[in-house]
Amino acid sequence: MSADALAHLDAHYQGMPPVRALQLSIESFDGERLRLAAPLAANVNDKGCAFGGSLASLMTLACWGRVWLGLHDEGLDCDIYVADSRIRYLAPLYDDLQAEAALAEDASWRDFVAAIRAKGRGRIDLVARVDLPDGRPATTFDARFAAIVRAPAG
Repeated sequence: MSADALAHLDAHYQGMPPVRALQLSIESFDGERLRLAAPLAANVNDKGCAFGGSLASLMTLACWGRVWLGLHDEGLDCDIYVADSRIRYLAPLYDDLQAEAALAEDASWRDFVAAIRAKGRGRIDLVARVDLPDGRPATTFDARFAAIVRAPAG
């Protein structure tokens, strides 16, 4: 994955005021897993731990970015939407937020791309999590994302 693609993704994130308020940064992308981070100080709730809305947002953005990076690599220009999701809050996080997103275990990237190429749209399942400092999950996220090819401008 090129540094240009990651810079483009970061600029896209920073262009949205609610996302910019999270103070997120792209930690890494290894071709399979996208990792985002955000400081606790900008995402703290009244109990001193990570705000649930920030956790949900960071995991959603990590999954969205994972799909965007993969489609960009395939040369596909699509609008990407979260179709549905489920979040589980398992333990309070009193540390900076680090979300990692990847395809769900049974998801087929090849089938997803083939559907987009054939029908102009596709759906794929992703998972994300934010861990506690000891590696146990603080929050998990399961979601289905849809991608629809953008119509050419003009």
